[in-house]
Amino acid sequence: MDNDVSAGSTTTIVGRLALGVTLLAFGLGYTDLIDGVTAADAVSLAHYVGGVALFVAGLFAFHDRDTVTGTAFSALGALWFTWAVSAGGQVSDNAAGLFLLLFALVVLSLTVAVGDQLAKGTYGLFLVSLVLLAIADFAGNDGLAKAGGWFAVAAGAVAWYAATAAQAQWPTALPRRAARRGVTVPG
Repeated sequence: MDNDVSAGSTTTIVGRLALGVTLLAFGLGYTDLIDGVTAADAVSLAHYVGGVALFVAGLFAFHDRDTVTGTAFSALGALWFTWAVSAGGQVSDNAAGLFLLLFALVVLSLTVAVGDQLAKGTYGLFLVSLVLLAIADFAGNDGLAKAGGWFAVAAGAVAWYAATAAQAQWPTALPRRAARRGVTVPG
């Protein structure tokens, strides 16, 4: 790992913690890892932590002139809020799948836009999760939903690590190859 450690702003740390906890709860609900815990049990957490807190963190990031983080957190906050208030509503599986695909398009944009590797990893894993969950809704496939849950858990773990690493000053970047740094290897 690279020894360069980015401290990260307080807004970024809070946002990543909120996203990480929300993704962990949401994902674990789909995995059936914990008996009796479903994705519906993550609704309150998604509503307040993933929705409200993440949206507010996005507004603070905008205030700090960090448009990429502001866009990410406020968009994800709005989407989590929407998911939470509509959960349990009587919608068809196709409508739920469509919402997840639209959510995935936003996450795809975030994956492309962010610069740091941990955020890109978080959003990339979350993107795969949303696509698998959408296909699972369209096809009525519980196995795909479980796989999507595991990708959400992985995304949550990466987001949590990114926030914790920023606070603890742990490494936050993967090492670059020697050739990319302009170093030639004698041969």
